[in-house]
Amino acid sequence: MATDTGGEFDGSGLRADVGIGDPQRLLRGIAGLAGFVALWHLVSLTQPAIVLPSPVAVAAEFRGQFASGTMPAALASSVRHWVPGTIAGTGLGVAAGVAFAWSGLLDDVTAPLIRLLRPVPPLALIGFAIAWFGLNHAGAAFIIAVGGFWINFYASYGAVEEVSDDLIDVGRTLGVRGDLDMVRSVVLPASLPGIMTGIRTGLGRCWMLVIAAEIFSVPGVGREILRASNNLRVDRAIAYIFVLSLMYLLVDVAFRAVQRRVLAWQA
Repeated sequence: MATDTGGEFDGSGLRADVGIGDPQRLLRGIAGLAGFVALWHLVSLTQPAIVLPSPVAVAAEFRGQFASGTMPAALASSVRHWVPGTIAGTGLGVAAGVAFAWSGLLDDVTAPLIRLLRPVPPLALIGFAIAWFGLNHAGAAFIIAVGGFWINFYASYGAVEEVSDDLIDVGRTLGVRGDLDMVRSVVLPASLPGIMTGIRTGLGRCWMLVIAAEIFSVPGVGREILRASNNLRVDRAIAYIFVLSLMYLLVDVAFRAVQRRVLAWQA
């Protein structure tokens, strides 16, 4: 359980995420990572480099791509559509999920449309993205936003549905009147843990969608992975996959720190 620091973030959550302050946990994490790299190296000795390059080869390619400026440029390009796509998908998903879960009328009117659109994968909308936005960052952001929307929509919808009727009755007893006041004063605070869990999941999903969003030649990490795969440069593809993994790790650790601070009242 998090320790209440009176609303001030002291970094303890961040240290817990990476194992700092807990030597045993840190050593276990290092041992697990070392074991994975050792196993990877041993298996790579039995395979040609075109199938599975060694960790040393991937590290060398990583350094080369970074030093040449290609990797930083690709990452910056991906961030240019990941950020607006994630913000749009998250904001719209949370807003729609809360509104539809609270309003029976909205839920009834939109339920058939939601069930019709939900199974459509973001990749199926690439043609629409190209037609509506063109081969640019806006089109890629659209694909990312669609994927992020559904995760946040259902997480927020479920969180609001789980708010206790007793809690709402208490709010009315204390003088909360009107739907907007009830949602703002009672429903949102009560459903915030579930909503933030959905946001955290959506952040990771949006990074996964970077590759899909760049499949139609929008510059970025995803395009570099596709190019490397098409040219059978597996070492380069793995190097760029690690870039996506590292970015997700940084975003996830930062969001967990924010989450602990926002939900400090739960302690």
